[in-house]
This record gives sequence, structure tokens and C-alpha cells, in this order.
Amino acid sequence: MGQSAGDILDSERVELGELSSSLGFLLRVAQLQAFDAFFNRLAPDGLKPGEFTMLWVVGLNPGLRQGTVARTLAIKPAHMTKLVQRMVDAGYLLRKTPDNDRRSVHLSLTDKGQEFVASNRDAFLSLHGDERATLTPEEADHLVTLLRRFTGFED
Repeated sequence: MGQSAGDILDSERVELGELSSSLGFLLRVAQLQAFDAFFNRLAPDGLKPGEFTMLWVVGLNPGLRQGTVARTLAIKPAHMTKLVQRMVDAGYLLRKTPDNDRRSVHLSLTDKGQEFVASNRDAFLSLHGDERATLTPEEADHLVTLLRRFTGFED
């Protein structure tokens, strides 16, 4: 708890200069730490955090258009197409192209996908608590509020 970047990365202290106040740099390091926690504790069937997140969102929003999911999760269209194909091949995701709009693809979880998300739900959500371990509850809430504003996810 309360480790510095120097403690986490190496036993030697590293001067970061202006990087230590760069939002992009700090967000990237925080993302990598969150991904490590995901891989160390969850990573069901070798799934990546973005893959599970996409399944989670589709499970909460069945029938949502693929493009809408991609935009919401900031996934590039070409990458989203490959991601969806992997999840279809794994049996987790169902793609449906409506007759009235052949350019649109709607996504929903298969029964296997629903079971998969449900069986990993608690482990996935427990990661949120781990992410807050080095902060007070007030600090964590404030950080979430600021990040929601920064990313445009404000209510």
C-alpha cells in the first residue's frame, strides 16, 4: 500500500521530471497496473480486460449496435470487428444484422456468454475494490468523479 513509482518499477529511484504531472502518462501507468491486477486475479480463459469489458457492456445492453459499443469503449472499428469475431468464435457473442439495415450489426450474449459473464462477475467487480486500496474512500470517489468528467462519462 502506498508504493511509489520507484518502489513498483525498481529499487532505484527514477526521476520523471514533468512526466510526474502528465495526465496521459499517469493514466497509462494506472491502466497498466489495473490490467496487471486483472491478469493476475481474473483473466478467465486468457481473456483481456477489454474483451471482458465488451462482454459486460453487451450483457447490460443486449441488441446494442456494434458501432455504439465500439465508440463507447473507445475501440477502433477495425479492432472491434476482430474482437467481435473472436467472441463469436468463442461462443460468447451473437451478431445479428437486421433485415432493414444490412450495414448495422447488433450484439448480444449467447447463453454461454451470459453464463461466462455471470460466473466471473464477482471477481471482475472485486477488482474495483483493489483499485481503491491506496486511496481513502473520499479520494477514490473524487478521482472517479474527475475521471468521469475527463472522459466525458459524466451523468
